[in-house]
Amino acid sequence: MNKAEILIIDDEPQMRKLLGITLESNDYKVLQAETGKEGVIQAASHPPELILLDIGLPDKSGHEILKELRQWYNKSIIILSVQNNETDIVTALDNGATDYLSKPFRTAELLARIRSAIRRNQTPNDTSIVDAGDLQIDLVARTVKKNNQLLKVTSTEFNLISLFARNEGRVLTHRFILKEIWGVGYQTETQYLRVFVGSLRKKIEENPNNPLHIITESGVGYRFQ
Repeated sequence: MNKAEILIIDDEPQMRKLLGITLESNDYKVLQAETGKEGVIQAASHPPELILLDIGLPDKSGHEILKELRQWYNKSIIILSVQNNETDIVTALDNGATDYLSKPFRTAELLARIRSAIRRNQTPNDTSIVDAGDLQIDLVARTVKKNNQLLKVTSTEFNLISLFARNEGRVLTHRFILKEIWGVGYQTETQYLRVFVGSLRKKIEENPNNPLHIITESGVGYRFQ
């Protein structure tokens, strides 16, 4: 059994009921809160393994609650929202959300995102080798292997893939990636990033036009899996 506890912060009773049934039938323990204030109190008194956070809350914006939680809560937070605009999504991710799902969503996709987020929680921060199926990324030796064959990557390409690997399953925004790899002055250079991602995909993907590792989140950023 999973046994992991998941806190749902959502003001819609029907949504909480649906999520509760779905999660409990997959062996998760469920905690619920219908306001942001109640959610923060529950998370502080009994920190869960993961939080599902609605953006549209009655007392405070989910964005504000996210900022409050991120002052001390360091595990995964998945945003649930009826808002499917890029600004809302990017704001949430830049404020520390691990992932997001737009309502309505498919149950299978929700469960897959939860598994990925919990797996990320449980991965030691000092792991030096990231095993991603046919890829092995050695963060210390700064090498990348595909099917045990050493790939020739540039320093920037390695910095990029190591950032992705250390954040497996998490959606990274364009601004975040550009800032981490190239610095604050490059945060708007999305075309610059697109070129490097394209170059990296040619080296690590079986089919760069249908990537399995570096997934594009349209208008938002990229996810590594």
